[in-house]
Amino acid sequence: QVRVMESGGGSVQPSGSLRISCVASGNTYQSDVMAWYRETPGKQRELVATVNHFGTTVFAEFVKGRFTTSKATAKNEMHLQMNALEPGDTGLYLCNLRRTYPAAGDYWGQGTQVTVIG
Repeated sequence: QVRVMESGGGSVQPSGSLRISCVASGNTYQSDVMAWYRETPGKQRELVATVNHFGTTVFAEFVKGRFTTSKATAKNEMHLQMNALEPGDTGLYLCNLRRTYPAAGDYWGQGTQVTVIG
């Protein structure tokens, strides 16, 4: 059983910053890959960033240069630092844990709301 929980969302003015966090608890493995997705008004769920167990991050083009990640593998914690926020970044940000070993698994949190008041 894996539980994924996000925290830290809120409201901010354009060009402001927010930091959101994700913690995975339960039966986790170092090989698990964690990722941030978001659901924005009028769009399908889109990938924001993926962090592997080495801490290597791949960002979506639309957040490059603005967002950074940090991950504490031993604690199964992942953070998303969002800078230079734009109204288009408004949405529900969801944490995902994807597992391929020892068996495939896909686990989601409930999400945390980020609102950029434009």
